[in-house]
Amino acid sequence: MSEKSPIVDPSKLELEEWSQGSLYGGRDVSFGAQLGLDALGISYSEVPPGRSGCPFHNHHVEDELFVILEGEGEYRLGDTRHKVGPGDVLGAPAGGPDTAHQLFNTGTGPLRYLAVSSMANTDIVEYPDSGKVQARTKRHRGGGSFRVMHRATPSLDYWDGEPGAAEPDTVV
Repeated sequence: MSEKSPIVDPSKLELEEWSQGSLYGGRDVSFGAQLGLDALGISYSEVPPGRSGCPFHNHHVEDELFVILEGEGEYRLGDTRHKVGPGDVLGAPAGGPDTAHQLFNTGTGPLRYLAVSSMANTDIVEYPDSGKVQARTKRHRGGGSFRVMHRATPSLDYWDGEPGAAEPDTVV
């Protein structure tokens, strides 16, 4: 990571290229920390034609915003789909599956955009297409983070597996 600066030129950032199967892939980099912004996540992404940069998901705590810089795409938000292009600003507020979102490149060239998020210390993320749920939090002591991904169903009872909880209820 380079040193902090009040200005970042996305075209000069070192992008990380990645791919997952035939639907997901791109080149991106997070750079909020380079701007000195600890509580605001900012990334620059380039997604090739026919791909998406992430699965359909919603955050329970974090708000996200996308600014389309170049290319054509489709913004899936809840049950709706919207055509998007350069200059469009897309909101993805925290909430349930009605705020789940995903951005696809439907054009013939790269879809380039900025993504901005509120960077909550703890968040729950749902993936409605696959039925997964992710819980994640930053650790304050010792650094690092905790993240777990599971299927939402079948759900466990609060007392499941707790010592002594299998005993019959007693009235005090």
